[in-house]
Amino acid sequence: SIDISNQNVLLAGARFRQAQALAAQSRAALFPTLDANASITRSRSPTGLIGGTTAGRIIDNRSVALNSSWEIDLWGRLRRALESSAAGAQASAADLAAARLSAQAELASSYFQLRVLDAQKQLLDDTVTAFDKSLELTRNRYAAGVAAKVDVVQAETQLKSTQAQAIDTGVQRAQLEHAIAVLIGKLPSELSIAPVPLAVTMPRVPLGLPSELLERRPDVAAAERRAASANAQIGVAKAAYFPSLTLSAGGGFRSASATDLFTAPSRFWSIGPALAQSIFDAGLRSAQTEQAIAAYDATVAEYRQAVLAGFQEVEDNLAALRILEEEAKVQDEAVRAARESVALTTNQYKAGIVSYINVVTVQTTQLSNERTAVGILGRRLVAAATLVKALGGGWSAAELSAAK
Repeated sequence: SIDISNQNVLLAGARFRQAQALAAQSRAALFPTLDANASITRSRSPTGLIGGTTAGRIIDNRSVALNSSWEIDLWGRLRRALESSAAGAQASAADLAAARLSAQAELASSYFQLRVLDAQKQLLDDTVTAFDKSLELTRNRYAAGVAAKVDVVQAETQLKSTQAQAIDTGVQRAQLEHAIAVLIGKLPSELSIAPVPLAVTMPRVPLGLPSELLERRPDVAAAERRAASANAQIGVAKAAYFPSLTLSAGGGFRSASATDLFTAPSRFWSIGPALAQSIFDAGLRSAQTEQAIAAYDATVAEYRQAVLAGFQEVEDNLAALRILEEEAKVQDEAVRAARESVALTTNQYKAGIVSYINVVTVQTTQLSNERTAVGILGRRLVAAATLVKALGGGWSAAELSAAK
């Protein structure tokens, strides 16, 4: 599946795990720390000490201790830091959903385009067969002396030109096949998709979609969470104006003799608070606060832009689907008329009323109209897939009813 094979999704997943780990680090800062240490040192005092009783002596010191430290979050600095990193993790989760949705939409669009090319290729192959029969008819008429040599040449030109168009579809089809392979995490040479007829049903798109559906867009959710994260960073910066209070405690055993290390006389302990306050920083904290405010303003602008872009993307694809539906109806009529024109002109040619150039003209028009009809279907399918992506995953009848 895309979740375990698409590299962009895997990248977003790794970044999400990084963000989760950062949030866990911020959460850990709210709790006390406990460290254990053990040491043994040997030292020699200098002999030049005047009146020293330990001059020149070699002394062993052994120590085993536990130390604990806890920063008491009086001003909310640590809590706001946790709030910021948690919102950042939520933004990364939304980024992961966006990467997954984007890969799915791109896969659907590429697949639809590939199947449209298959339909184009089938249409061209059928046309080549029809043109080959027309060439045979023209040759027979030329052999019978009722057609000119130019008719044969025109029929051959038409046939070869259409064969070339059929072959040319293979270039774009190969590129789409390779793109699909990369999307599912395979080498382009490892995937081969057999041609099949294009058999799809266009989804019914409601005339109006509630704006609440945009709230599901993962990019909008990510932008909102980044704004929340940046807002929390303002609190972190402002908390730096106040002193920090740390409570420390420690205790253990210290002795020069290994046998006396874990005895009552060797015990020691200490406990007490420590208050730290920056007196002068040359405007550092003020600049950090201004930076945090500016960063928040930037994320708010990004959030608003994401919402506006979401509305535009939805409206663009709704308009495309509506207009393409109308165009498809008209194009179907054009195809029907072109087929009728080919039948009439071919009969006129057989009766000697018109020249073969008239047949070539109407056949070319028919092929062009049929290819256009298939192309419109492909554009409608791609627009539908893009609309699903724009809405953060599509829509349901229940959601539409609830929004009324």
